[in-house]
Amino acid sequence: MYDYCIVGGGIVGLATALTVSRNKPDARILVIERENALASHQTGHNSGVIHAGIYYAPKSFKAELCRAGESATKAFCDENGIVYRTPGKLVVATDQLEMMRLAALEVNAAANGISCRRLGAEELTEMEPAASGLGAILVPQSGIVDYAQVGRTMADRIRERGGEIMTGMSVERLEERADHVRVVTAETVFEARYAVACVGLQADRLASRSSMEVDFRIVPFRGEYYALRPELANLVERMIYPVPDPALPFLGIHLTPMIDGALTVGPNAVLGLSREGYPKFSVNARDIASYLRFPGFWKLIAANLSSGAGEMRDSLFKSAYLEKCRKYCPSLQLEDLQPYRAGIRAQAVSRSGALIHDFMFLRSKRALHVCNAPSPAATSALPIGRMIYERLHAAD
Repeated sequence: MYDYCIVGGGIVGLATALTVSRNKPDARILVIERENALASHQTGHNSGVIHAGIYYAPKSFKAELCRAGESATKAFCDENGIVYRTPGKLVVATDQLEMMRLAALEVNAAANGISCRRLGAEELTEMEPAASGLGAILVPQSGIVDYAQVGRTMADRIRERGGEIMTGMSVERLEERADHVRVVTAETVFEARYAVACVGLQADRLASRSSMEVDFRIVPFRGEYYALRPELANLVERMIYPVPDPALPFLGIHLTPMIDGALTVGPNAVLGLSREGYPKFSVNARDIASYLRFPGFWKLIAANLSSGAGEMRDSLFKSAYLEKCRKYCPSLQLEDLQPYRAGIRAQAVSRSGALIHDFMFLRSKRALHVCNAPSPAATSALPIGRMIYERLHAAD
């Protein structure tokens, strides 16, 4: 009998297991991951940004978790010899409407206690000659890291504390009993006093198979990136972000120096045809049928038809993608954009058709399903792990 079983070896599941090991040093902990390697999905397919949290409403859950996560991620890296850099981020406004939105971001940042500085067009050009805009906000503490490495290091610390990690094992369902949970896999059954499911792209399916009442659907959104030609790896020193449109749920295409020295541009956000198909044009009929049968999907499409069509155009036509990039980096040419891996975001959608932006949990007496852990979940993984642990024991 284990004390805790964590299903899912991404960064949120690993951070949860690490939190348990720190709070319950004598507990028997088991982490089960379906893939043969940890951090194989969202953790290993993101832009690697350590966010500061300027986008989120003051005092909101996401703002507080992001602020805590930014410092906790850097501290964990310092403690464990993980390389990260803090080049800072420039959020660049290219028209008057964006300048107004930039002012709103400054208010957010001040309310959230985040240091930032407004730049005019001239200072922006001096700081980043390849960037172009009417003005910008400099967020100096924004950083970059390899989150897959962070996850693997968390796994090392869990093992050092006596925890077990099993990969290549798929959990079919959780069966709750009076004093424990049966974790049913294709090969065997484990028993634990408590179970937590952090399975991201499969969250709705595992919850449903575990007899939870599921009134949402995971809809995959592909985030497609390009890498700039190696000769352009030093085109910018800092991350260059557009000003986000508050009507849209994603931050927009941005330039990001990666920890391995590459310079990427992306991602867009196009409806995915497969939850875990990373090559372009990957199709999974079961995944498509899952959201086509869900009434909330059609409401979502109806409400976002124009922006969805634009994202699809950017995906199909490289020139349209380039157009977005040149808005704030006009020197880029079509041949500068080279293939790079895609990511897939697990976006929870409600029956009403709303994109669920906040954290969502389904809870029974001894099991907790993390149904939605929105961006910036990687940055915030350690405080999210603490929050999950506290919620799991809230009724004790």
